[in-house]
Amino acid sequence: MAAKGFSSNPEKEQMFWMAEKEMEYRVELFNKLTQTCFDKCVEKRYKETELNMGENSCIDRCVSKYWQVSNIVGQMLGNRPQM
Repeated sequence: MAAKGFSSNPEKEQMFWMAEKEMEYRVELFNKLTQTCFDKCVEKRYKETELNMGENSCIDRCVSKYWQVSNIVGQMLGNRPQM
């Protein structure tokens, strides 16, 4: 018997599961991106309450490269032959 409010349609359940996994992946990617670029670009000893121009530029470049690489890897994985 299906849970209250959910249909017993296996296709819908699989789509929901896939959407949930995609969201988990996106959150994990965002967390890794944030931590990686912060560690790389922001000085360990905070001197100011806001990012300086160098830190800001570093973060912009870091985020851009991170997304580019993630997209390339995703495309490569998507183009792999299925076994």
